Amino acid sequence: MSEPYDLALRAPDHDFRIRVYPAAEPTGAALVWLHGGAFMFGTIDMPEADEVARRLAALGVPVVSVDYTLAPLAALPEYPEDPPEGMPSPEQIRAELAAAGPRARFPVASLQTVAAFDWAVEHAAQLGADPSRIALGGASAGGNLAAGAAVRLRDRGDAAPVVLLLAYPVLHRVLPDADEELLGLLEGLPEPLTFPPDEVRALNLNYVGDEELLVDPAAFPAGHDARGLPRTVLVTADRDRLRSSAEAFAAELAVAGVDVVLQREHTALHGFLNEVGHPAATRAIRRFASELDQTRSTP
Repeated sequence: MSEPYDLALRAPDHDFRIRVYPAAEPTGAALVWLHGGAFMFGTIDMPEADEVARRLAALGVPVVSVDYTLAPLAALPEYPEDPPEGMPSPEQIRAELAAAGPRARFPVASLQTVAAFDWAVEHAAQLGADPSRIALGGASAGGNLAAGAAVRLRDRGDAAPVVLLLAYPVLHRVLPDADEELLGLLEGLPEPLTFPPDEVRALNLNYVGDEELLVDPAAFPAGHDARGLPRTVLVTADRDRLRSSAEAFAAELAVAGVDVVLQREHTALHGFLNEVGHPAATRAIRRFASELDQTRSTP
């Protein structure tokens, strides 16, 4: 694989960058990918961005990783000084906060996602890709941004992603109820890893900044007309309260006639793509590469 390189873009009136991961032997598809972090954390250097992109590029999929503008900081619940596996350390969080530039609320990151997708389509030949085989994807809050951008692109009626690849995304402004099985699987987890619905809604409101914007389908696509969205692959974590959002959204897509795949990684926690070498991460990355390879037959 050739070394990744950064490019500066601007949208909407905000500077941001993309990091391009070329594939030594491109298969003809490419992926625009967005990391997670509750809309206000995360960087393109975290494993959920960098490791995912490197491994996909090694499998023949060039990746455009988006360093989107983060939302302002919200008041967070008390954070443990010695966090359990699957949670970033306080040092990591402090480093991310120091690295983050100017912040802005919705729709800035959403429009930057569309701009990054448009860049990938325009420069598909440079990536070794077919412009009709550009996918969108992301993890957690990044999965939200990818799905919201897909709504914008559908409504625009121009180039659209060939497939949506979403890992443990949050797609509802208010989390759907969890069933008894999911609640049982959450028992024993540290409170921050149980994603209490009230706290998730507070984070969502912090992202948009206005109650009225919570119902914007580009902000939270679930609960709106899903017709015309691209084939969607959702990979969830077994012990993740956000799983209820992905599962409910998958049902909405199916009812709307959208081709959808829902895969649950048993025993996994939210954010498993940040754990380098985690079996669930390896399976998810291979599934995404396989899905992109299957787009060869897409008209």
